Amino acid sequence: MAANVTLWHSDLRKAAPGSVRMDLADRDGAGLPAIDEQMRAGRFAAAAEAAQRLLDGDSASVEGEKRQPQAVHKPQALYRLAVCRRHLGEFDAARRALDELERAAPDFARLWQERGHLAKALGDGQAALAAYREAVRRDDALLASWRGVAVLGTAALRREAGAWVRYLSALPAPLLQARGLNNSGRAWQAERLCRAFLTRHPKHVPAMRLLATIGVQRGALDDAEFLLESAVAFAPDDRGALVDYIDVLHKRQRFGESLTWARRLLARDPANPASQLICANQAMAAGDYDGALKVYDEVLGAPGGSRLERDERVHLTRGHALKTAGRLDDAIAAYRQAARLRPDYGDAWWSLANLKVYRFDAGERERLAALAEAPGTATEDRIHLLFALGKAFEDAADYPRSFACYERGNAVKRRQLGYEAKRITRRLRTQQEVCDRAFFRARAGGGCAAADAIFVVGLPRSGSTLLEQILASHSAVDGTLELHHIGAYAAELDGRGGGSGGRPDGRPSAGEPPRYPAALRDLDAAARLRLGERYLQETRLHRQGAPRFVDKMPNNFRHLGLIHLILPNAKIIDARRHPLACCFSNFKQLFASGQEFSYSLADIGSYYRDYVALMDHWQEALPPGRILRVEYEQVVEDLEGQVRHLLDFLELPFEPACLRYWETPRSIRTPSAEQVRRPINRDGLHQWRRFEPHLQPLKEALGNLSRSTNAGY
Repeated sequence: MAANVTLWHSDLRKAAPGSVRMDLADRDGAGLPAIDEQMRAGRFAAAAEAAQRLLDGDSASVEGEKRQPQAVHKPQALYRLAVCRRHLGEFDAARRALDELERAAPDFARLWQERGHLAKALGDGQAALAAYREAVRRDDALLASWRGVAVLGTAALRREAGAWVRYLSALPAPLLQARGLNNSGRAWQAERLCRAFLTRHPKHVPAMRLLATIGVQRGALDDAEFLLESAVAFAPDDRGALVDYIDVLHKRQRFGESLTWARRLLARDPANPASQLICANQAMAAGDYDGALKVYDEVLGAPGGSRLERDERVHLTRGHALKTAGRLDDAIAAYRQAARLRPDYGDAWWSLANLKVYRFDAGERERLAALAEAPGTATEDRIHLLFALGKAFEDAADYPRSFACYERGNAVKRRQLGYEAKRITRRLRTQQEVCDRAFFRARAGGGCAAADAIFVVGLPRSGSTLLEQILASHSAVDGTLELHHIGAYAAELDGRGGGSGGRPDGRPSAGEPPRYPAALRDLDAAARLRLGERYLQETRLHRQGAPRFVDKMPNNFRHLGLIHLILPNAKIIDARRHPLACCFSNFKQLFASGQEFSYSLADIGSYYRDYVALMDHWQEALPPGRILRVEYEQVVEDLEGQVRHLLDFLELPFEPACLRYWETPRSIRTPSAEQVRRPINRDGLHQWRRFEPHLQPLKEALGNLSRSTNAGY
């Protein structure tokens, strides 16, 4: 019995009364603390009866407790009931309680932990491992789940889980509480708790790391960088703090600095394969693909590399490097090896599909279908598998089954994100309200006069990678990446000022109206000049010496007002594609991060309408000649004519190399990489028509735009 009791409350032992772990007991129902007390004492039958009474609405029968609405109790009471039934050996009843809990609260992390415990009790190690992994994906502070992964996982997973167990076990109770709060979506409370702890312990590196983690999740990368830079200064030998610092520099696309620090990490322990791989990853980010691949190969081939040879994630990352470098066959082999090492590794299968040119055979389709339906497959893997299977069936011309897979994968992904289309609509309309023609007339002059930057904006899957590749084939233009700098500046502006009810660092509190784009009104000419020069300086790493360069971040269409204020001579290209073709292509795409609008046909249609409305506004509000619309279908039909038109807009002489863009050697990271390494074709123009019977929600969301006969509407 003692071991069972430990399994129930092992994640509670470190937490002080009132902490997040105990908070599960006391915030949602007054009867729950008494039930928890019975469970800790091993009185599971009595606790189960009390939980059932609570579910039946008879909370007054729990001594000394006050009746509460049943809806408030339900998830917490069901969870405890399931735990009790498992301890009593009533496994079917435990499963029924968990099934009801999943219907009531599918995002409740402890649901998945308890599924893992139940599967383990039933002797199903594979299902237990999948459930534990799902639990820690939702809440990485669940020690019991990490311990389960450490026992049941592959060698790579055991190493990862062991590191987490050691890290979490060493955390003081308030920090473990804060981590759980953050993981349950209560980031503001977690942040306050971390800040309060740091007030008492100002140089506590784990607290600084945790607060930085919260900052990264909330997009406050500048705050996170400051915290981690300080942590590294306070504890230069703390490997975890340095790894986190490298990661935040990477997220800020300061790849030169992240590579420098990664090399320092490697210099401390040159034989450490993990440090070698971190260094390789940063080299890849900085554009040194040959150097990165050399490290991957050396690590895998080294005498001690046999352990990493069995790590599927190493082969996946190596595959990404090979793909970016244009070594397609080698990338396929690496992805296949990752899938061989872990057959349900959804990311490996999706990476094959995401090459866009790989074709699954009948045997692979059958295997993917079985893995996608297997009860032991983790949710994240299932999402990747469903998107891969959708592509596999599409290539096999089985369009009904293809759409069914895309639809299921999108539905699961959307539930994870909680995207609100109306919120985005409001934000984009605010751009129009603030940045009107009078606003720009009043701010004529200022900013950085350099004309280096060429911004390609639009929606993903609109042909923007093709335009970038065409331009990068010109001797006067460098291709770069989807650069995050403009979005980061917008986020900084959103966080300026105090404001009533704001956070200690001045960022808006939950419910406080956004400060951007209204904050643009406060930028005087000198501030605009500094920000424009900062952009050119920070993006220099990604250039190869040409006088002009392309920034191909699609979402920059939201920030053309900011771009015009700080870089008034930069050129802007609006990449357009037929609305139904573009939107459905987004629906089929599983993005590595961001693009939350893309996991529902209705959301995509709404977002596309907002995009068109905002681009129409920019055309009217900005000075004439700032924006050129280029339509993908016209580029396909008349490549030379459109290329000449594009170069004329950019005031660049025509160069024949732009017509043979696929011969230009460069690294490309977007999903269209392999497509733009080949001559132009018409294959993708009308793929959406094969799925037209299923696209009514998209057509309704697009409204009149869906009836366009071409991209010009």
